[in-house]
Amino acid sequence: MSSKRRELLRDDRNGKIAGVCAGIADYFGWELWLVRVVVLASVLLGFGGILPVLYLVGWIVLEKKSVAEQRSGEPVRAAAERPVEVKTRVWQRGEAPPRALNHLKQQFDSIEYRLRDMESYVTSSKFQLHREFNKL
Repeated sequence: MSSKRRELLRDDRNGKIAGVCAGIADYFGWELWLVRVVVLASVLLGFGGILPVLYLVGWIVLEKKSVAEQRSGEPVRAAAERPVEVKTRVWQRGEAPPRALNHLKQQFDSIEYRLRDMESYVTSSKFQLHREFNKL
């Protein structure tokens, strides 16, 4: 588990309208579709007066996630560099165990190919030649 303090931010990359639902899903570690279904069901079941107001307030008050990442100076990681999150419950965010295992296998295969390339370069005569030139 990360020791970094989490903030409630609007997720402008995964959001449809303003990213408020995506930000809530990210903050609590839930699936995005579940948050959207709960909001839609709440509007249809009678909370229609207050929810749009709360959504609008969230849109105005919450900072965009991309802006917060730029301000903090943390580089945005590519999908291949992010840690794999395995979900244990239906509503949790993450990958199903078989899919996560496949994702990890692809990452290890990629690392192995890079390691093979480095090993073939280091054991080649080209590496020895460059090494001798650098000594001069």
